[in-house]
Parts: sequence; C-alpha cells; structure tokens
Amino acid sequence: MDGSTPPATPTASATASPSASAPAASPSAPASPSAGATAPADDEPSGGTGLASWPTATDEQPVSSTIEVSGEYDGSLKRFHGSGDLGGSGQGEGQDPLFELADGATLKNVILGSPAADGVHCTGSCTLVNVWWEDVGEDAASFKGKSAAAQYEVIGGGARKADDKVFQHNGAGTLTIRDFQVSDFGKLYRSCGNCGTQYQRHVVIDDVLVTGPGKVLAGVNANYGDTATLSGVRIAGDTKKKIVVCERFEGNDSGDEPTALGSGPDGKSCLYEESDVTYQ
Repeated sequence: MDGSTPPATPTASATASPSASAPAASPSAPASPSAGATAPADDEPSGGTGLASWPTATDEQPVSSTIEVSGEYDGSLKRFHGSGDLGGSGQGEGQDPLFELADGATLKNVILGSPAADGVHCTGSCTLVNVWWEDVGEDAASFKGKSAAAQYEVIGGGARKADDKVFQHNGAGTLTIRDFQVSDFGKLYRSCGNCGTQYQRHVVIDDVLVTGPGKVLAGVNANYGDTATLSGVRIAGDTKKKIVVCERFEGNDSGDEPTALGSGPDGKSCLYEESDVTYQ
C-alpha cells in the first residue's frame, strides 16, 4: 500500500544516534556528487553517463535511534546502517527512518547501508546531496511537508535494490530528482495513492540513469492534479522496454489501492516527449 503514518515533529538541532557520535556539520557549500567516488560497481553502467560512480564508504556508523537534522549534516561518506530498533529492512509501513530532516535541512555525503529502516524522512523542504542507498528498505526517502510551496531536492547520489518505492511523496509540494542513478527497483517515484490526507504533488526528473530491472519511474494521481516532468532519462538493461516511464492513477484518501488509469505522455499529468527518454 502507498499509505503512510503522519510526519514526525521536527526538532531544533541535529543529533546523533546514541550508538555513535554524529559528524560535525560542515559550513561549506554542498559537495559535488562526485566527491569520494570510486570505480563503478559491477552492476552499474560506466562511461559517458556524466554521473558519479558508487562511492566507497570511509567508515561505518550503526544507528539505533533516528538522527534528527536541522541545518546541514555532512556524513563524510560514512556508511550508516540501522541497529537495535532500526535494525529491520522489511516493507512494513510506519517504520522509523535513519535520518529525519527538519524544514530547510540539508543532508549530504551519506551512504545508507543495510538494514536502512525507512531511510530518510523530510518533514518540510529539504535537500539531499550525494546520498547513496546501497539496499533500500521500505523507502529510500519520504517527503512529508504540508505546504504547497515545499521544495525537495535530490541532487546526485543513487539507489538500488528497492523492492517497492525509492522516493515516496506523502506531503505537498515539488520534488526534483537530478543527476541521480537507480537500479533494481519497483518505483523510482510515487505520489501517495491512498494517504488519509491527499495533496496535489509534482515531480521533476532530470538527468537520471535507470538500470533495469524496474517497474515504474513515476506514478502520479491524475485526479489530484499531480504532474511528472521528465527529461534526460537514460534507461539501460531494458531492451524490451518493460519499465513504465510515467503511470497515472486515481488516488483516494480511504486507504484502498488506487486505480491505474494509463501510462505514457498525455500533456497533462505525464509531461515529457518520447525524445526525453533514451534506451542504452
């Protein structure tokens, strides 16, 4: 199901898991997505993509309670993984995240290992720079801001091994995914199809490398006025073109499974041209 529990209340400052101290926030501007990158993993395409390679972790940090972030948090490319109460990697709804970002917060240079619990939660506008999910748990990140003006940005990084969704959009506002790579996934983006409170939501997917297997790049609720705008999408490992680029649903607030309405560019909900998606 696409439902979600209500967003948690953000806190005023960044704190770390009691199992290890948090890296100090860096005062510098967000790092380039290529920072700390190494050669591509065997299952990732290389050459000519213009995207960073999967990085090698600089250290390990277990997380037994959610790290709450206000301001900027630079993980220095450590690998964070759940332990204790956050040690699960199942698909159950309502799990706690490894990181929870307050409105306006930035998370950068972080590798999420396994288990990753419910990844990252943004309670308002947020920026994720050079964040990598090695093995997505329930969701890689969930966006929960209540304002139509909320802006969420995912810049660089990548995700793989997502049984279901990579990015879950439960709140309002616009998510931009840029210079990102995803492989072995269910859905890259899903506007919540059956949340108790529904919003109009928008996603912009630009310069993204997709490696199959996968099911859907963007799922939106046409009846709520959602839009998905795609450009510069490159798909590898999908010679039979089974991955659906954009799928439209009729969402609801009753908790029922949403009804699929169709797929492909329609000039209204799924905004792209055939030339915006190329196959490698």
